[in-house]
Amino acid sequence: MSDFVPPGPEAKVFVISVAAELSGLHPQTLRTYDRIGLVEAGRTSGGGRRYSLRDIELLRMVAQLTAEGLGLEGVKRVIALENQVTALQAKVAELQAELAQTRTPRNLPALYGETQLARWRRR
Repeated sequence: MSDFVPPGPEAKVFVISVAAELSGLHPQTLRTYDRIGLVEAGRTSGGGRRYSLRDIELLRMVAQLTAEGLGLEGVKRVIALENQVTALQAKVAELQAELAQTRTPRNLPALYGETQLARWRRR
C-alpha cells in the first residue's frame, strides 16, 4: 500500500471554475488578474489554469481590498510589500538563530581563537 501525501498549499490543483467559486469571484476576473500578473495561475500542458490554496487566499485578499476601494495597482503594491515583509521576517529569524548559536558558551573559544580567557576583577 502506498502512502498518500496530500498536496501542500502551493500545489496548483484547482481548475478556474473551482477557484472562482472558492474565492467568490467570476472566472473572467481570475483570467484578468492572471493576465495583469496580480495572481499568477499555474498552467497545464494544455494551457488550462490551475490555482493553489495560497492563490485562492490571495484572490480573497484582492477581492477584499478592491471592495474597500483600492485599485488594482494599489493591490499589486500591497501584495509586493507583504511578500517583502515575509522575506524580511524569514531573514530576521535566520539571523537570530545564527546569533543565538554564537552566544552559547561552547562557541567562545571559536570566537576568540583558542586563547584562554581570564576574568578580571577589581581589588
